[in-house]
Amino acid sequence: MARDARQDGQFVFAVRTTGVYCRPSCPSRRPRRDSVEFFANPQQAERAGYRACLRCKPTQVPAQAQTVTKARKILDEAEGVTTLAELSERVGVSPFYLQRLFKRATGLSPREYQLARRMQHVKQGLRKGDDVTTALYDAGFSSPSRFYEKSTQQLGMTPGKYREGGDGVTIRFAIAASSLGRVLVAATPLGLCAVRFSENAVELESELRKEFHAATLVRDDASMKSYLEPLLASLRGERVTIDLPLDVRATAFQQRVWEALRRIPCGETRTYAEVAAEVGDAKAVRAVAQACASNPVAIAVPCHRVIRSDGELAGYRWGVERKQKLLERERRG
Repeated sequence: MARDARQDGQFVFAVRTTGVYCRPSCPSRRPRRDSVEFFANPQQAERAGYRACLRCKPTQVPAQAQTVTKARKILDEAEGVTTLAELSERVGVSPFYLQRLFKRATGLSPREYQLARRMQHVKQGLRKGDDVTTALYDAGFSSPSRFYEKSTQQLGMTPGKYREGGDGVTIRFAIAASSLGRVLVAATPLGLCAVRFSENAVELESELRKEFHAATLVRDDASMKSYLEPLLASLRGERVTIDLPLDVRATAFQQRVWEALRRIPCGETRTYAEVAAEVGDAKAVRAVAQACASNPVAIAVPCHRVIRSDGELAGYRWGVERKQKLLERERRG
């Protein structure tokens, strides 16, 4: 649905009513969901009786996509750190071109991509029960100091706590009524970790407990008042400054996007393209949209202030109607 070009080559989708299959980024109008089926590659789609789209040519993988795919495979299989110079030599393009191409396709530089991969390996090791030292060295970190520089940002808690599934971390939360439905606000001792909406308070609490299954969850309306009040004021359209501490897990790219969103003044909007330019990669529009969609702390990181270049509101995790009401109230305020 997002026409994400980064997924080209990963799968194709076929439309029963037309008998045609397409790459994910095909610009054609999207069909009804019940008319679509998915295949891992063009060969499977053709064996099922579909023919290739003449518009997006799904059997032809662009040279740029091949370069990025090859670079990602090299980084995924590398045991240590691969420099940009080494990577560019292996894929046969200049370092500058590869840096730009890779970041446009993935939203991350090769260096940031490797860090994210190594942190994922650490998480897997910790979940298996490895001690922190074993996990970080197995993931390719050269020293504990290099790992601990990034661990809180990437894990959202100390490595030891993460290994235990968050056991021992206390998360306090509150649920309040608002004109946009029930709103749940949750925080660790380090800062805000969740803001979400629903019409059902029981559902909100259940989803929070599922996400933070090993943490100690405590409903504490009194202690959450300092978080809840500015958020509720913002929901009413009041021009308040929300400068709350955050404790959220994020990639380097997501962090840059979320910081840019927090700088958008109340009552104003930015397009996805404008945010992409502000974070230093004008072509990473889809990556910006994904960062907005994965934002775990609505309102505190105001992803509702980002719209499409044609003025349409586009999607919003908590519903386009809520997004429209938020923007209308902020403009009036």
